Amino acid sequence: MARTDRERLIEMHEPRWSGTGVWLLFAGAFYVTEGLLFWSLTARAWWVAVPLILVLAHLMHGHLIAFHEAAHGSLCPLPWFNDALGVLIGIYSFMGFSLYREAHHSHHSYLATERDEELWPFVIPSLSRWFRCLAAGSELVLGLIYTPMLFFRTFIRPGTTIKNHNRRRRIWVELGLIALVWAGVMAVVVYWNAWKYLLVMYVLPAGLAGFMQSLRKYIEHMGLTGDTVLSLTRSVVSPGLLGRFLAFTLFHEPYHGVHHKYARLHHAVLPEFADDLEPGDPPERGPFPTYRQALLDMLPALLDPKVGSQWARQPHEG
Repeated sequence: MARTDRERLIEMHEPRWSGTGVWLLFAGAFYVTEGLLFWSLTARAWWVAVPLILVLAHLMHGHLIAFHEAAHGSLCPLPWFNDALGVLIGIYSFMGFSLYREAHHSHHSYLATERDEELWPFVIPSLSRWFRCLAAGSELVLGLIYTPMLFFRTFIRPGTTIKNHNRRRRIWVELGLIALVWAGVMAVVVYWNAWKYLLVMYVLPAGLAGFMQSLRKYIEHMGLTGDTVLSLTRSVVSPGLLGRFLAFTLFHEPYHGVHHKYARLHHAVLPEFADDLEPGDPPERGPFPTYRQALLDMLPALLDPKVGSQWARQPHEG
């Protein structure tokens, strides 16, 4: 495995305004696409609406990863502005920013162990196979609803690790803000009888984005039962121009093994550390050249969804 120069690594961890610029670019594309979709509805140009919904779904997926970048403090160099962007993006997806940051910390600190809140219930050998299959199906089909509820479970469950009073108060404030904003949105929709616009301009693309987010999460981890970063993650490093552009629109999240090795590394420099994805001893594996190949590698795991080395130590039949 490639050795990384310490000074270079420290420099690469510095937050950059370029991340904010990329997010602003995607935000501009998002609002332009929403405007075009609004026009297509008013003009009854349905043939235009369908591809616009698909583009919008991909942009929303990208915003979810920007939300993730903000949780790591790497979307913007100014901490208060970084967090403000995180709160703003979270409102669109019913996700409390501070709650996500707290729970996501467990995903990096205790990757694929029973303390990994983000991969529950797939890290718990005592849970039955049918329950884990039901959870996987729900997360894929209803990711827009399931994912916020997964993190809310982390917050309210008995034995929660989120105990700090100030943090809990901030989480409640952010959840209240989300409820207030969406109550206002629904009031406007009811007043103007704009259900069609809500369905086409938000529900359909956001539902697709939730599916994309969940599917990408599963491609990154589902079915892997090793005990090292490279045996618990799937990365995608495409040699083609289209693949590299896709990685750019996803804040280079496809370099997922690198991200788990260096969690606060700025997304723009993740490709420079691709050598760190070279596998060591099995079950470590190298990166996949396409998402299609990584998907095919993951799909059989959905028949018995599990993640983590504890499954090898504690054989379980659902």
